[in-house]
Amino acid sequence: MTTHAATQTTGKDVTNILRTAGLRPTRQRVSLAELLYSKGDRHISAELLHEEAVAADVPVSLATVYNTLHQFTEAGLLREVAIDGNKTYFDTNVSDHHHFFIEGENRVIDIPGEGVGINAIPEAPEGMEIVRVDVVVRVREKS
Repeated sequence: MTTHAATQTTGKDVTNILRTAGLRPTRQRVSLAELLYSKGDRHISAELLHEEAVAADVPVSLATVYNTLHQFTEAGLLREVAIDGNKTYFDTNVSDHHHFFIEGENRVIDIPGEGVGINAIPEAPEGMEIVRVDVVVRVREKS
């Protein structure tokens, strides 16, 4: 998919999305996809999705949540947003855009792709190609 993986999607739509992405729609994948996409575009950590799954009586381990999120990312259904190398969010909006990270709140919000200008990107090393450029702008409330 080239834009949003699924916005406010449930049931059969999720099953079709998973199949189209080349993923077998297991019960756990369908349940996690419904949780991910039922609230529109958002940024979520594996831990928060696991908490939502437990609250929704979806029997799934944190390890399975991590594995599923990475499978969805590899299939193009999610975009991984790494903050400082120790905190990862998964974005249901896979379109071309960037992010604000709100320090102190550990919250990520979108910046439209055209909202950031990059004047120069070095050429990729020989035999490599640039896949995407991620910009994370860190912000906090003024003191």
